[in-house]
Amino acid sequence: MKKLNLAMVLLALASPCFADVPLQSIQDVQGSWKLEYTKKSANSQETIKREDTWTFNAGKVSITHIPREGTYYDQSPVNYEVEDGKLKVSILGRSDKFDVFSLVEKDDKTMTLKGKFGDIYHFNKK
Repeated sequence: MKKLNLAMVLLALASPCFADVPLQSIQDVQGSWKLEYTKKSANSQETIKREDTWTFNAGKVSITHIPREGTYYDQSPVNYEVEDGKLKVSILGRSDKFDVFSLVEKDDKTMTLKGKFGDIYHFNKK
């Protein structure tokens, strides 16, 4: 029994922990964040390099420098809010629909968000 408990503790320590951290207000994400990469899940090894910048300011988020077919474009600003500890970003052209993100981790220089389907967004502060 003791060997089983020890094995479970060691396994838990070796596994990456991605517990959601509740956001308190829109101030928690305020500023410009360069999206470095996305990946399909927390456990996925494959990352998709990204180049866009998300700028959160006064309840609006602008996504700029989005690559598409050899060029770049900017998305018009949309509303965002924090509700029940999650970041809700309006979907462009559908004001009644939102992309919902959970905060996985954040410090002064980096932020990691998890989308509603488990995809991971890793940002660096600009």
